[in-house]
Amino acid sequence: MADREAARANNLETSFNLGSINKFFTQIAIRQLAAAGTLNIDSSLARAWPDYPNADIARKVTIRQILEHRSGIQGNIFGTPPGKTRHDVVTLTDYFQLFADQPLQFEPGSRQQYSNAGYIVLGLLIERLSGENYFEYINKHIYEPAGMTQTGSWRVGRWPQNTAVGYTTRTGEGTAQGGEGAPLRRNTDLLPGKGSSAGGGYSTAHDLLRLLNALRAHRIPQAPEPGMIGIAGGAPGLNAAMEGDLRGGYDVIVLANLDPPAAERVARLIREALSGDRP
Repeated sequence: MADREAARANNLETSFNLGSINKFFTQIAIRQLAAAGTLNIDSSLARAWPDYPNADIARKVTIRQILEHRSGIQGNIFGTPPGKTRHDVVTLTDYFQLFADQPLQFEPGSRQQYSNAGYIVLGLLIERLSGENYFEYINKHIYEPAGMTQTGSWRVGRWPQNTAVGYTTRTGEGTAQGGEGAPLRRNTDLLPGKGSSAGGGYSTAHDLLRLLNALRAHRIPQAPEPGMIGIAGGAPGLNAAMEGDLRGGYDVIVLANLDPPAAERVARLIREALSGDRP
């Protein structure tokens, strides 16, 4: 059900929260700017962003390290600004303020550790170098060439009419999932005011298929082939998974408005069936 209280069912045109799948679009945007000569992926953050608030971090970290989650930039982008609510986190700058004063968690390049904060930095870098709002850039350079007309980031509560409400058994970001039979509740209070370059945008099954077809047709500069894609995103009340060019020429797109691994579990079962690992 897209909305259990209203008894509204999901369908192929329902918009779902993609979680961290949005990082894929951020990666493409950074590589487009690099191909245009606007930035050097292997240069320091300081070279691309001379007045970055923490000069020591900017000097040590490279753009590639941020892309690959090896920068050491960390921070809780799921936090709440002092005296405000999660719904007040709307712009990339709002997200950045949640961790801007945090030191590096490890020496850049010394290890890999997933970093939502790093992708907020990349989103702000896209804005600075392109002169466009991050969401406008992604729409113009990725969504439009792919024909993704039902994909975007919207303010909480202002979603398209056919949008899936998230349902979770958790009480907060990062908390343990409730046991079997735990009551489901709407995840609206846990959502930020708007998604970001690290995640939280919305799309439909058909639009994601259009994306994979656009990658096959090379309509999006600097994007990988569908066969190189195996991505997922998840948070309380949302889970999404997408893989391209599996055995038999199949693409797999699974969207769920439930806690992880609701969608990833289904995607895995399909992948195993296509590969012959499951009867």
